[in-house]
Amino acid sequence: MIETLPGLPDGVIGFRAVGTVTADDYRTTVDPAITKAIATGEKLNIVFEMGPDYEHYSLGAMWQDAKLDGTPARAWGRIALVTDHAVVGEVIHGIAFLFPCDLRFFRVAALDEAVAWVSGAPT
Repeated sequence: MIETLPGLPDGVIGFRAVGTVTADDYRTTVDPAITKAIATGEKLNIVFEMGPDYEHYSLGAMWQDAKLDGTPARAWGRIALVTDHAVVGEVIHGIAFLFPCDLRFFRVAALDEAVAWVSGAPT
């Protein structure tokens, strides 16, 4: 499932992956938040945490994630991927050049630093 991260600064949206992430999680949580941010003209500044409770993505979730590629490049700001899962970090790092935005990786213990970076606050 994907949960919304609470208490983030204005202009930052955040998600936490827990257990198995499915296509429905994108449809009910991620897609509406991104659509709302784009409609208000905000840059997509996203914190995405895949902590110790994260297990895996379903194929449907991977497809829904890939569909975000259709989001206009001008809409993207920064993405902070927060994870201690080495394989996830390595895979995303390998394809980071495909992302139309600034992308950084943070350890789970550095979640606050990730939020500060995404929001543009001094770290």
